[in-house]
Amino acid sequence: MRRVKTFSISVLTLLCSFRGICQAPVAKANYKLAALWKTIPYSLEAGGSVFVTWFKNTNRCWYEWPTEKGNKWYVVDAVKKTKSELFDTEKMAADISRIVKDPIDAQHLNLMIKNGKTENTISFEYKSTALEDAKPDPKDSSAKSKPAAKQNKTFYFEYNYVTRQLKEIKQPDKPKAAPSWACISPDSSVVVFARSYNLFYMSKADFYKALKDEKDSTIRENLLTRDGERYFSYSKEPRVRTNIEKESNDRQEVSDDFVWSPDSRHFALTRSDKRKVNDLWVVNNLANPRPVLDTYKYAMAGEKNVEQQSLVLGDIATGAVKTLNTGRFKDQRLELWQGVRVREPDKLFQKIWLGTSGQFYIARSSRDRKSVDVCLVSVETGNLQTLVEERSNTYIEQDKPVMLVNEGKEFILWSERDGWAHLYLYDGSGKLENQITSGSYHCELMRVDEKRRMIYFYAYGKEPNEDPYNKHLYRVNFDGSDLRLLTPGSGDHSPSIQYGYVRDTATENGNNKYFVDNCSSVTSPQEYVLRDIDGNLVMPLEKRDISRLLAAGYKIPEAFKVKAADNLTDLYGIMYKPFDFDSTKKYPIIEFVYPGPQTENIGESFKGDGSSFCIGLAQFGFIVIQVGNRGGNPYSSKYIHNYGYGNMRDYGLADKKAAIEQLAMRHSYIDIERVGITGCSGGGFMSATAMLVYPDFFKVGVCVAGNYDNSIYNNYFPEKYDGIQEEISATGDTTFHFSIDKTAELAKNLKGRMLLACGDVDRNVHPANTFRLADALIKANKRFDMFIKPGDDHGYLGDYFYWIMADYFCKYLLGDFSQPIDMDEMSLGRPQTKK
Repeated sequence: MRRVKTFSISVLTLLCSFRGICQAPVAKANYKLAALWKTIPYSLEAGGSVFVTWFKNTNRCWYEWPTEKGNKWYVVDAVKKTKSELFDTEKMAADISRIVKDPIDAQHLNLMIKNGKTENTISFEYKSTALEDAKPDPKDSSAKSKPAAKQNKTFYFEYNYVTRQLKEIKQPDKPKAAPSWACISPDSSVVVFARSYNLFYMSKADFYKALKDEKDSTIRENLLTRDGERYFSYSKEPRVRTNIEKESNDRQEVSDDFVWSPDSRHFALTRSDKRKVNDLWVVNNLANPRPVLDTYKYAMAGEKNVEQQSLVLGDIATGAVKTLNTGRFKDQRLELWQGVRVREPDKLFQKIWLGTSGQFYIARSSRDRKSVDVCLVSVETGNLQTLVEERSNTYIEQDKPVMLVNEGKEFILWSERDGWAHLYLYDGSGKLENQITSGSYHCELMRVDEKRRMIYFYAYGKEPNEDPYNKHLYRVNFDGSDLRLLTPGSGDHSPSIQYGYVRDTATENGNNKYFVDNCSSVTSPQEYVLRDIDGNLVMPLEKRDISRLLAAGYKIPEAFKVKAADNLTDLYGIMYKPFDFDSTKKYPIIEFVYPGPQTENIGESFKGDGSSFCIGLAQFGFIVIQVGNRGGNPYSSKYIHNYGYGNMRDYGLADKKAAIEQLAMRHSYIDIERVGITGCSGGGFMSATAMLVYPDFFKVGVCVAGNYDNSIYNNYFPEKYDGIQEEISATGDTTFHFSIDKTAELAKNLKGRMLLACGDVDRNVHPANTFRLADALIKANKRFDMFIKPGDDHGYLGDYFYWIMADYFCKYLLGDFSQPIDMDEMSLGRPQTKK
């Protein structure tokens, strides 16, 4: 008896002790603050973006700017360096009210303005509350037997900002927007389109008939090809086919990269053969009246049967369409480069190939992306001439078209051959004349001024003592001399310079003589100034005002710099704190991740949006960070950018861990024992893998739509960024071998709390990725959580899942399990008018 009593007392003591641990005070998640900043109006932040429109053949432009008292419109004279209101908003509101008979005030004036017919006029429409008979739909054969439908009456106005006169004009004879199926020649004489997988064309006269009535039986269509078939078509293939979808015989869009010759006689496109590519499926469970099966072609990494591309050249004059011999690499990819052409107002836009009427340029790359050829195609012979061969032991970026000079007598090429992205000048035969830019920085070509033989380009990492991912605009001569910074001042610059060519700045408008420089940083709001094309300051324009946002409690996030795990590479990041931050407390930290390498989710410019993801998540009571990693940002050296090549699963994890460790050493308010991680797509993949590679460090992970098994992801992404091995036998046969580490292989390592989530109709990263990781966790006898969003494709799964994710972190990082069954926060601020 005595022994039992002693045992009972010991057990009771142990239970009391355990209960004391369980009942230790835990932090309460601040749902109220989080909900407030999820819904707070963005209008608290005065100001927007300055998008100027230049009056044709002048050095004057106008732009719209939101203020606390409503929108204002300004006209700027770049020569006189003056800015004035384009019109008096109070008078404009009153004048419109008198004509349309609707009450309008200046504070709520909302106009969609465009340039008028003269250099001193603007025009706009106003849809009133008055009703008028709507025009019958020519496609509706039963329209004549129906009562006339009603629509709001639209008024049309023209305003002369010099005379300050507003006048109503009759309904303008606006050209109907060209349908998406129409590929219009540069001279507007011919329109090419697709039907039943083949190419057709029609005359300009017949096209205008189609604009009035696409079913007009008098329209004459001319057949160009006869060999098109499903999955080997001249048309744009529909991405998804359902088991109840019927084949359409309507006019359809042609291949995405269809381009015309400048003289409108020839056209070219790439034709994709997907007939042998395997099908993939998702089931749309929410379809009515019953679920449907969505079927689409999807080549996976390492598979034998992938898309095969061919180059097609057509001659409108003869009707001949032929496939050119472009073969060099097995399973090669072709990219048809477009030339740059200024889109003129109120005119149809045509896509024109890069080149002259007699020749055009393409890129040809191997399946492993280690070989890229810049090729010139002769229209007369159909032959390809290889001008430049780019070769690398890792992948080569191929989506940078050359820029032609002197109609192809010279061209400028972007290349990372010396370890950094730089510009090179070649003659028309492919002989290197000189390297234009050089040094430890990354270049992006923007504009060529042929007359002055100057190049305008963005550069990252050139300015000392700045975040290397801040963008600046520079100018340099073709021979590399006279390099000049055009956007001085620390911060990320986004100048409004247009991509393309400057033909003659003496005869063109201010669009080619000036640009708006938009500069900001993570901690500084946008400032807009007008500069001339040589970078000289003309005048300041606007600055975003965040005083009301700050008065409401908004706190600007903090920029930071840490070292990567190699203790050499600088990494840059952003830290978000709760707006009720108390430096004496300990806060869990959550890392919001995306590994790259094609892009990175770390912004350099000022956001200021209280409803952003990281800001909202921080308000629950977390420190939230975003930070780069080696292999993540494409605007760094090729060494850093290619760091993850061959190790796509694990390459960024050590840097993410090292960043948190350094921040925790700097800041006592960061609790390194409570670390969370989350991301979507590649970020979901990284989050889950981090939980399994560093299971004692990352304690809670919310992993969304991750490509955890890259062997079942699309063949392009993992084959390029992780690498596929090409093997050529003694007889010349080429085979490919692909092997990659998978997250599921680490399932046995899980120690923390993991939530896997995806949409059930994700056609990009198939739900099988999530299911396979779940299966591995089940086989490893691991507890985990799973959320499937019905009807959702690829992405962060919407507002509902945001609160599911927040709940998960609040429970397992903060220890707050007090969430009720109803998500009341989702109804906060929303009118409850529905039954």
